[in-house]
Amino acid sequence: MAVIDREGNVLDANPALGTLLGADPAQLAARGAAELAELREDARTWNDYREVLLGHRERMTCTRRLHHSDGHALWAEITVETAPDSCSLLLSMADISDRRDLQGRLRHLQMHDPVTRLPNRNLFFERLAAALEAGAYDRAGTGRIGLCYLDLDGFKAINDTLGHRVGDRLLRAVAQRLSECAAPGDHLVARLGGDEFALLVRESSGTEQVCELARSVLAALQRPFDVGGQRLSVSASIGVVERPAAGTHTTWLMQAADTTLYWAKEDGKARWTLFDPERNAHRMTRQALSSTLRPAVEREEFVLDYQPLVGLVDGVVRGVEALVRWDHPQFGRLSPNRFVSLAEENGAIVPLGRWVLRTACRQARAWQQAHPRHPLVVSVNVAVRQVWDSDLVADVGTILAETGLPPRLLQLELTESAVMGSAGRPLQALQQLSDMGVAIAIDDFGTGYSNLAYLSRLPVSTLKLDGSFVQGFRAEEHPNPADETIVRALVELAHRLGLTVVAECVESAEQAERLGRIGCDTGQGWFYSRPVPPDRIPPMLPACPVSP
Repeated sequence: MAVIDREGNVLDANPALGTLLGADPAQLAARGAAELAELREDARTWNDYREVLLGHRERMTCTRRLHHSDGHALWAEITVETAPDSCSLLLSMADISDRRDLQGRLRHLQMHDPVTRLPNRNLFFERLAAALEAGAYDRAGTGRIGLCYLDLDGFKAINDTLGHRVGDRLLRAVAQRLSECAAPGDHLVARLGGDEFALLVRESSGTEQVCELARSVLAALQRPFDVGGQRLSVSASIGVVERPAAGTHTTWLMQAADTTLYWAKEDGKARWTLFDPERNAHRMTRQALSSTLRPAVEREEFVLDYQPLVGLVDGVVRGVEALVRWDHPQFGRLSPNRFVSLAEENGAIVPLGRWVLRTACRQARAWQQAHPRHPLVVSVNVAVRQVWDSDLVADVGTILAETGLPPRLLQLELTESAVMGSAGRPLQALQQLSDMGVAIAIDDFGTGYSNLAYLSRLPVSTLKLDGSFVQGFRAEEHPNPADETIVRALVELAHRLGLTVVAECVESAEQAERLGRIGCDTGQGWFYSRPVPPDRIPPMLPACPVSP
């Protein structure tokens, strides 16, 4: 301990202080306490000390790293407080080096992975936060940060087949190679858990630097590993993110890295992928749409447009196809290709499909009542998941009964891949619907690799030729004879099986004429009409009656 005056000069020191600092206590008198305790090294500590000297506060405590006269360093806990006489101050120092060393060892254990000895998740995020803060405010640096977030491909199989001991040895070997890749740039390498690692590039010079690091890591890991006499091979998928530190939050950076790592896996693994804001925006939009699909059905945000199905010989509207649109409150009107696949993935296709079916049947019944001499068949698309995840037969029966629509005026469309090869429950459902009087159509026919002989065993009444076949009929000067040969063969096959044929994507009179000449029964496309609201359909009906 030492007694100091209000100017900060040492008035008296006890032998213990001299021993602590390796100096004669008598020689410490008249020296500045700030010099002895190195209180000027930190601005905040110096300010607190000055506040005590001026009497603005009673006490201050800090921890400082001091130097003994023999050269070794020690950690001391320093306290400065007002003495009982209020005219002087008491300075006390306690050697906490052992405690500090113990804390250091404990912190090292807490902040490092026991298997690879690399910094662990906790230390990585601590260093990442510090790097983001420094990059945002240090004007001498580049102000940018980069991250390579990687996951080993096929590591689980090695763990499962060879055991965790071999897996841990492989992880240590991977960690060594990652450290070698990071060493030239002094980049931080950390194991975040399992087979996930991260390389942090502080003060990045740009995207190319981080991408080059990803390339070197990928090349290093693709070399076989010798683990206990076993030759093992693994690869890695790497997500790469590089951006300014200012305005970047830890959570956003890791989400971007995780997303980009997923892209690398999705694109085929054993590769690195750079974060793409546009691709990420598309992903975020998909997530937003997917999460709001079911509530949107309940809020009735969907509408149906109808596209006419027209006889190629007489030009008479025979029916319509119901096409769903989503009037999204944020993204505006969305076409089916923006949300139907999402609905199939998350199961929302069942309530959505039920709504489409009910709405289309209700509209078709309204047309039938308003124009009894011109019955229109309404064609509704059905996803195969609607057959598996709901009782489609019961749904159709209930909706037909509710709306009063005759079954002969309803046609259900399923894609070729969904129908061809159907067995068990799907085939039974199609047969029951056909027995009910509902027509079944195969949509996009000709795009798959189906067993055509299977057609004879399906309760199908219509084939809708995919638009890719019709495209070849556009060239007036140089028509492709192969397209016409293929379509003619498909039409002849369909007719021999008692099926009618619809040609999709008809866009010109020349196409319609040629398709009608080779036997197609019905056409659908912009030549006749784009999909339109229901009130636009009645004006297209002929003046004379048409037999159903």
